[in-house]
Order: sequence, then structure tokens, then C-alpha cells
Amino acid sequence: MSDGSFSIDVAAIRERARARMDEGPVTSTYGRDVDKVIAVLNDVLATEIVCWMRYSQNAIACSGIDSAQVADEFHEHAKEERHHAMRAAERISQLGGDPDFDPETLARRSHTPYTTFADNDLTAMLKENLYAERIVIQSYQDIIRWLGDADPTTRRLMESILAEEEDHADDLTDLLGI
Repeated sequence: MSDGSFSIDVAAIRERARARMDEGPVTSTYGRDVDKVIAVLNDVLATEIVCWMRYSQNAIACSGIDSAQVADEFHEHAKEERHHAMRAAERISQLGGDPDFDPETLARRSHTPYTTFADNDLTAMLKENLYAERIVIQSYQDIIRWLGDADPTTRRLMESILAEEEDHADDLTDLLGI
């Protein structure tokens, strides 16, 4: 019968830690295939870069009566998307992977499309960005569920990015008057 006490075999942990120093932060208790997590995070990286580029382009291109307010919002979102990309890249590196910034494959690996508008239609930009945010929210929720307790550090990273993406969607909804 267990009395609910907790015990750690520190000597065994120390031995395993010393024996596998070359694995950095990835220990034998890591609960996922590290290569698969790196691949997923590289897709997140591509998604965030594409979102950063789309928001940046839209901030510069938007025009019309409400364009100053919307451009400010697009600039803020672009800054946050770039920050998300860098956080994903840092996590990939922590896990022993190489962040994939290859411009030739970014759009293909991104969960969201990169869309521009020849007529700089402000409403269309807002709707397309809301569409992209909704894609990101759904795919990041799936990633978070997949990670579960197997990689709490990556899960918390994705949860914090998800919270900001939900805030972006809320901002866009407000600007659209939905």
C-alpha cells in the first residue's frame, strides 16, 4: 500500500545525466520523438514567418478611411508573429535541431497561406488575416493536445503563442465589427 510519499533516485539521475551530456536538455524521460517535435516546430516557424510577412505587407499596403488604425494593428501583430517565430526557432535549437528559415520552402510548410491584394482592400485583408488566425488557432490546439505531458516546455511555449493568436483573432473580429 502506497502512503503517497514521493522519492527520487538522485544517484541514478546523476549517473544518467553525466552519461548523456551530449544530448543537452533532452533526457531519457523526454516523452516524444524529438525529431518529430522539431519537424512540427519547423512548420510552426514557417507559419509564423509567413504570418509576419503577410501582416507586414498588409500594414504597408492598406489604405482607406480606417487604414491608420488598421495599419497600427497589423504592425503590432507582425511584431508578435516575428517574436513567435524566434521563440519556436530557439526551442528547435534547444532540442538539438536546426531551425529551417529556407525561403524556398516557407510557404509550402506554413499552415496559413500568404495572400496579397492588388487593390489593397482593407476589409479583404482583415478577413484573410482572421482566416489565417483561425487556422493557426486550430492547428496549434492540435499540437498542444498532441504534446500533452510528454514535452511540457514545448507545450507551454505553444500555449503562450496560442493565447496571443487568439488575441489577434479577437482584434481582427473587433476591427471587422463581427
